[in-house]
Amino acid sequence: MASLTRLLERNLRNSSTAAGRRLYSQTQEEPAAGTKHEFDDEEFRVLNLRAAKQTDQQKRRVFKKEAALPPRHLKMATDQDWTAVWPGPRTFQPSSVPLPLRQGYTEKGAAPPSKFVNAELMKIPNFLHLTPPAIRQQCEALKKFCTPWPKGLESVEKWEKHFPIEVKSTDYCHALPTIRNPDARRVTLNIKLSDLKFDAHAKDKFLRLVGDRYNPNTGILTIVADRCPLRKQNYDYAMYLLTACYHESFVTEPWEQNKSEADMEYYSFERNKSKQTAEAIINWGIPTDAAKLEVSQDFAQTVELLINEGENEYNLGRYKEEVLKLLSVRNE
Repeated sequence: MASLTRLLERNLRNSSTAAGRRLYSQTQEEPAAGTKHEFDDEEFRVLNLRAAKQTDQQKRRVFKKEAALPPRHLKMATDQDWTAVWPGPRTFQPSSVPLPLRQGYTEKGAAPPSKFVNAELMKIPNFLHLTPPAIRQQCEALKKFCTPWPKGLESVEKWEKHFPIEVKSTDYCHALPTIRNPDARRVTLNIKLSDLKFDAHAKDKFLRLVGDRYNPNTGILTIVADRCPLRKQNYDYAMYLLTACYHESFVTEPWEQNKSEADMEYYSFERNKSKQTAEAIINWGIPTDAAKLEVSQDFAQTVELLINEGENEYNLGRYKEEVLKLLSVRNE
């Protein structure tokens, strides 16, 4: 009985040792590759924020800020070609202008704002593209398209002789969305009345047709045309008015032949009885066969001026002097 008991204990001890060995071997034994991959896919992955943040910090690229270049105007040479820097009209750029410009409103005693970030300099038109060297260069380029100055027009007197009509127009330069200005269509035409050939009737009628457009002090006729939308149309209209008034002044209507002295628009000494009366006075007592005296031209102009313009201190004083001369009376 005792020997049977020891045999069972030995068998149990051996079986437990083998089981322990098998358990240990199963724990230490590595599974197959396919088994491990399947196990990892089924396992829940843990999000490690600290590790990811550290990884991003390691991969972040460090950018180096390049040093800013000095402004262009500090590197410009004094003998540079300015037409290459500023070839045409454009907005003001402080980095391209080597001038200490200032503009803008400031408080009393303070200096105006500098050219950098200055809206006052940027919003106004500038003429930096029209410097004397640029104008000289453009004139040299246009010389090949010019013709020689015409002979016989060397003085102003010759200009006025060959071209008596003077035409004036204005071009405007402004900062607006449109380049057109409504006042640019206006055309002014000037001509001296002495450059037009008239007789007495035509001159009187012409002056009545033009009205206030004639300045008697300067003797210049001025016609302003601005009714049409284009300058060329207004020029043609002004020339038409001048031509029409000139030719119309030579037209004599039938009713003008029947006008009497009382119907005349102005007083004329030559066709009035005043001339006959004055000549009769200065020729009184002179024999019939002797030469007759005539009234001076100054006396005739004085009488016409007195009646046409009315009585005033100047006209009356001048008329008194001419009458004393006519009668050969001394003014003491």
